[in-house]
Amino acid sequence: MLADKLKHPVFKLVAEATAETGYPAWVVGGWVRDLLLDRKSKDIDIVVQGSGIELAGVVEKKLGGSAKLVVYKNFGTAMLKAGDWEIEFVGARKESYRSDSRKPIVENGTFAEDISRRDFTINAMAICLTGSDFGKLEDLFNGYNDLKKKTIRTPLDPDITYSDDPLRMMRAVRFASQLNFTIHCDSFNAIKRNASRIKIVSMERIMDEFNKIMLSPKPSRGLKMLKTAGLLKEFFPELEAMHGVEVVEGKAHKDNFFHTLQVLDNLSEHSDNLWLRWAALLHDIAKPRTKQFDTKAGWTFHGHEFVGSKMVPRIFKRLRLPLDDKMKYVQKLVLLHLRPIVLSESIVTDSAVRRLLFEAGDDIDDLMTLCEADITSANEYKVQKYLDNFKLVREKLTEIEEKDRIRNWQPPVTGEDIMQTFDIKPSKEVGMIKTAIREAILDGVIPNQREEALEFMINEAKKLGLNPVDKKINH
Repeated sequence: MLADKLKHPVFKLVAEATAETGYPAWVVGGWVRDLLLDRKSKDIDIVVQGSGIELAGVVEKKLGGSAKLVVYKNFGTAMLKAGDWEIEFVGARKESYRSDSRKPIVENGTFAEDISRRDFTINAMAICLTGSDFGKLEDLFNGYNDLKKKTIRTPLDPDITYSDDPLRMMRAVRFASQLNFTIHCDSFNAIKRNASRIKIVSMERIMDEFNKIMLSPKPSRGLKMLKTAGLLKEFFPELEAMHGVEVVEGKAHKDNFFHTLQVLDNLSEHSDNLWLRWAALLHDIAKPRTKQFDTKAGWTFHGHEFVGSKMVPRIFKRLRLPLDDKMKYVQKLVLLHLRPIVLSESIVTDSAVRRLLFEAGDDIDDLMTLCEADITSANEYKVQKYLDNFKLVREKLTEIEEKDRIRNWQPPVTGEDIMQTFDIKPSKEVGMIKTAIREAILDGVIPNQREEALEFMINEAKKLGLNPVDKKINH
């Protein structure tokens, strides 16, 4: 009995309401699973043998003004919000599916039929909230045993479960990745057989599950499962294409898929920023397209950072990911991910550091974290050497930032200043002078000061045949 675990006052009120209405009720699904795993959860699902809306209304009255009830008549459900808790009431139901849709035809059903339609046995457990059985665990499909064995398994035939609702295949991988569980072999083989069915699921729903996998403690577990099961190639062929090793004249390149997963895991130890994790996932995405074999140099991937950055918007658009600043952030980090590595391999000049600060802006710390995660050599000496060099780069970044204030910097002379000084309209000459000033500051030719920049502007303009007119410029 788990009565002592049902501490939220709503459970006692539901028990009272079931006695008044004659409708038995159970708390089901993820809340029960998380309770047994000792994980916190504030979303409670209650299945009612009868009208879920009617039972929810009785509970609302018992809670008084502290709760708000929202009824969805078309779906036969009611949502009760009490503080930061959300309690959903729904009548027991059974479902049937068409082959071309994951949206079921829903009918009233029994408690057993409702539980059997759940995706996995660990989500098919329930706790009774009625009468003398209050607190009794109802476990028709041995979910508690699977919980102890850390196994993901479907209550019914997995082929039917996954074919009916293919999103469950993504959910199986997501739960296995989040909880560090294993998918039962029968269930995993069924995912392989039904992988192509994922195409009937909207990309938004697929990405919702994919992003939860990306936020797992060790994302590589889920991504490897997606690949092995045949799901990855169905919705993310660019990532699938990174897998494999080619050998020419006895020279092989590393498997960029598994390298990427290692980078992702390395980074995940230091950051739970989803979009930084996406930058790690995509940092080498263009290597299959830029791969070439040189008889002297071996395998090369020249320009993969540039090609990769151009691929990011197309990938985000197709995967229905945000096309706002989040996408631009990922694109920027993909473009710049080699720059700190190049700096760490050579003498770090002030000019190179200024340019990196200028281009990375506030994302410089995330870029450095990504680059440090990108060191995946099996040679410990080599890894430590790179990390030590990155430490020097970080120190130089701090030094230059304090001295020159380049992060998120805008040149101290604007286009308006140039046009006013020389009485000219917007033109290529204005752009040329602005670029010359910016490059001079980044190269350390002149300091990042307005007075010096204005003087440099006059000299650069003279080279273009421009002379200042008699107009005052604010110094």
